[in-house]
Amino acid sequence: MAYFSFCGHPMNVKRCVSFLIVCLITFALALVPTSFFGVDSQTLEPIFTLTQQRVIAIFVFTALMWILEVIPTWTTSVVAIVSILLTTSNKGLAFLITKENVGSLTHYKDIMAAFADPVIMLFLGGFVLAFAATKVGLDVQLAKVMLKPFGKNPKTVLLGVLLVIGVFSMFMSNTATAAMMLTFLTPVLATLPKDGGGRISLALAIPIAANIGGMGTPIGTPPNAIALGALNEAGFEINFLDWMLRMVPFVLVMLLIAWVLLMKLYPFKAKTIELKIETGDVRATPFQKYVVWVTFAFTIILWVFESVFKVNSNIVAMIPFAVFSATGILKARDLDKINWSVLWMVAGGFALGTALNQTGLAANLIKHIPFTDWNAIVVMLVGGLICYFLSNFISNSASANLVVPILIVVGTAMKGIPSFEALGGVPAMIIGVAIAASVAMCLPVSTPPNALAHSTGMITTRQMTTVGIIMGVIGLTLGYLMLIFIGF
Repeated sequence: MAYFSFCGHPMNVKRCVSFLIVCLITFALALVPTSFFGVDSQTLEPIFTLTQQRVIAIFVFTALMWILEVIPTWTTSVVAIVSILLTTSNKGLAFLITKENVGSLTHYKDIMAAFADPVIMLFLGGFVLAFAATKVGLDVQLAKVMLKPFGKNPKTVLLGVLLVIGVFSMFMSNTATAAMMLTFLTPVLATLPKDGGGRISLALAIPIAANIGGMGTPIGTPPNAIALGALNEAGFEINFLDWMLRMVPFVLVMLLIAWVLLMKLYPFKAKTIELKIETGDVRATPFQKYVVWVTFAFTIILWVFESVFKVNSNIVAMIPFAVFSATGILKARDLDKINWSVLWMVAGGFALGTALNQTGLAANLIKHIPFTDWNAIVVMLVGGLICYFLSNFISNSASANLVVPILIVVGTAMKGIPSFEALGGVPAMIIGVAIAASVAMCLPVSTPPNALAHSTGMITTRQMTTVGIIMGVIGLTLGYLMLIFIGF
C-alpha cells in the first residue's frame, strides 16, 4: 500500500479518505443554516448563533481527528485553535465575523493564551524537572536506592517494582519511567523460567504501575492537567497538596491490588531474583548533580506545602526552568527533547473550553438540554465510562480533552442540585474523568507503557487485556467511591 507523509505522519489511502470525510462533515456542520440545529419554539429563531455553530463544527472535527488519528493529535489541536481564531475571534476573518446573527465573539488573546495556560506551565516544569533528573542520573540513583530494601524474594521485588515505578510516574513521564525500568528489568526477565508466571508479572507490572502512578500528582499525566485546568477555570481551586492527599493513597491502594492480582494470576517459579541496576555513563559534574538534587527537592517541597509558602504551584514549576537554564544544565538543544506535542494537544482542549464559554455555546447547551432532569449518578458515571472506553483506543489526553469541556458544561448546569452535590459535585465529575483515562489499559495501543511492555514479547495481548480490564473496573469503582465519600 502506498504511503506518503503529511505533517510528519504516514498517510495511506484509508487515512486520506478518512481525512476527506472528516473535512466534509466539518464543512457541512459549519455551512448549513443555523436553523438546522433547531429553532426556539416561541421566537422561531435559531437556537445557535453562527459562532456557536462554528464551534460545534470545530469540536466535531477535533473529536473525529483525535479518534481516527488521521493526523498527529497535537496537529489537530493546533488546527482547532487556528480555526477558532479565524472564524470566531474578534480579530478573525472580517467577512465571517461581521455577518448577521454572528453572536458573541471570542477574544483572540484568550484563545492564544491556551498555549501558555498556567497548567501548561505546570506540566512544562514537570517535564524539565524529569529531564534534568535523567540527564544527571538522579532517576537511576533513586531507583537503585528505592529498590534495594525489597531484597531478592520475587514477591517483594514485584511489590518494589510496582511502588518505585508508581512513585516515579508521579513526577516523570510514565513513558520515560516505563522505558527506564524496562532497561533494568529486561535482563532479569530473560533469566526467569519460561514456564512460570514471574516474567509475565514483572513485565505487566511496568505499564500498570506507570499508568496508575501518574494519577498521584497534577503533573503525573496530561488528563490530570486537563481536569485541573478546567476546574480552575470554573472557579474550583485545587492545589498540589489537595490533589496528593487524596490521590496518593488511592494510587498506593491500586498498586497493592495490582500486586495481589499479579501474584494470583501469574505466580513466580523462581525462588530468588537479583536486580542489578548500573548507574551508567553519566557525564555530569558534581556541581550539576548537586543543583538538580537541591532544585528537585526544593520544587517538590514548594508544591506540597503551597498553603504554607503561598506560592502558586504553576509559578513554582518555572523555578527548575530558570535554575537549570542559568546553570547550563538545560541547554538550547535540550529543549527539543521536551514533549511539546503533549503540551500543544492539551492546549487545544483549553482553547475549545474557552470557545464554548465565550461564544455562549456552553450557556446555550445548559438552557436547551435538560441536564437538571437527569439522574446525577448516571450523568457522572456515563462521562467517566465514555472517557474510559475512548482511552483504551486513543490517547488518554485526547479522550480527556474531548470529554472534560462537555462535562464542565453539564456540571455547571447541575451545580447546586442536592443529589449532585452529595456525589461530590463538579470536582468529582471532572476528576473522575482523569481517573477513567488513567485506568484504561486494556490493549497494547492503550498507552505507550503498554506498547513498550508488549514489545518485549513476554506478554500476550490476552494477558494484558485480562489484567487491564480487572484493574480498570476496580480503579473506576474505587475512584468514584473515593470522590463521592471523600471529595475534593
